[in-house]
Amino acid sequence: MTDRETRHAELAARYLPDALLERFRGRAAETDRENGFFDEDLAELRGAGYLALFVPEAHGGPGLTLHEVSRLQQRLAGAAPATALGVNMHLMCTGVARAMSERGDRALEQVFAETLAGEIFAFGISEPGNDWVLQGSTTAAVPEPDGGYRLSGVKIFTSLSPVWTRLIAHGLDASDPEDPRLVYGFVERAEAGIGVSDRWDVLGMRASQSRATTLEAVRMRPERVVRILPPGRVPDLLTFAITSQFQLLVASVYAGVARRALDVAAAGLRRRRSAKSGGSLAEVAEYRTRLGDAYAEYLAVPAQLDATTRDFDERIDHGASWPPRLVSARLGASRAARRAAEVALVCAGGAGYDAEHEASRLLRDATAGLFHPPSADAARPMFAAALLDD
Repeated sequence: MTDRETRHAELAARYLPDALLERFRGRAAETDRENGFFDEDLAELRGAGYLALFVPEAHGGPGLTLHEVSRLQQRLAGAAPATALGVNMHLMCTGVARAMSERGDRALEQVFAETLAGEIFAFGISEPGNDWVLQGSTTAAVPEPDGGYRLSGVKIFTSLSPVWTRLIAHGLDASDPEDPRLVYGFVERAEAGIGVSDRWDVLGMRASQSRATTLEAVRMRPERVVRILPPGRVPDLLTFAITSQFQLLVASVYAGVARRALDVAAAGLRRRRSAKSGGSLAEVAEYRTRLGDAYAEYLAVPAQLDATTRDFDERIDHGASWPPRLVSARLGASRAARRAAEVALVCAGGAGYDAEHEASRLLRDATAGLFHPPSADAARPMFAAALLDD
């Protein structure tokens, strides 16, 4: 085992030992069935120091890299996908602070102390009908005399909705119609005007409780404002860090789902017997081919994640090719997860169609990968432009 792989094994044993993962896996079916939240998982992850993974050693944390956290998130997702996806949003926010700090921008370093103090961060960027995502906003940001803002709008798919205490959000300051500005920063849960929808009855990733959040003149205090930028494609470290952490950590979750689905598929074939041959379905050529094809497709996913997260950690300058690299990693992982989960359902047989079966839940959880921005359709012009436009 290489030094790097030895390090990964040590981190897995420290933060996500087998016994802990089995508890998570045992609870995943219940939280999915009851449409509950992963309170117990979160308590154990918090106790293990998992929420502080990105906090640098200089600030009192373990200082893990994106590459290391990606590997851990793949492992966590194999046990409890919705738990991994929910925790992802907190890790994304702390990872953004880490990435900016490493690159000389200290605007978010207060996030480190708050994380160690027990604050939970969430991601409030996605909005209904906003296909600009980070580069535009349907949320109004009304400036105040002291440099703060009042935000009014709706943020959708806000994971960790029962427990978050800090929300990274953005809004459009249109007070000067000739010079509109996007405002990025954090709002605190204690501020007046925050509402959380009671509607969350979805197909998969149910335990993430990614409910919509309404903001009605919610105060963003001046010291919580991080950036003020023109709308559109304006290069900035904050938006690059957010995009990188979001795409790669979400990809890590679906890579973990894909790997677990393949294991469930293999276990299903070993359990089932063929009435024709009298032997295990694991020896039937058609099933072996189906499973083998899915595994071959999957293998490219962790390889791409390993390479891309290491490049990010090592600050490789890919320039304009960074966005396609980031988005393709997530789209590829999502496709692999759906493909592997479908194969798991087929290999499990009729039993897998039962809603309680893990193959059924994995297929529903994998389907959520269709809804993370940008979609495959929205991303196609970017990939084409990388080859066709000067």
